[in-house]
Amino acid sequence: MTEEHKPGSMDITEQEKTFAGFMTFTKWAVIVIIAILIFLAIFRT
Repeated sequence: MTEEHKPGSMDITEQEKTFAGFMTFTKWAVIVIIAILIFLAIFRT
């Protein structure tokens, strides 16, 4: 016997933590890339 899924009843705390970590990593990666590009533009490497 299978149970019917009720929308909104699933525990998504792990998915939320993973997404928050991914967004934090992405933010810092973009900041580092921009800093590298600025460094290269200033010193014309």
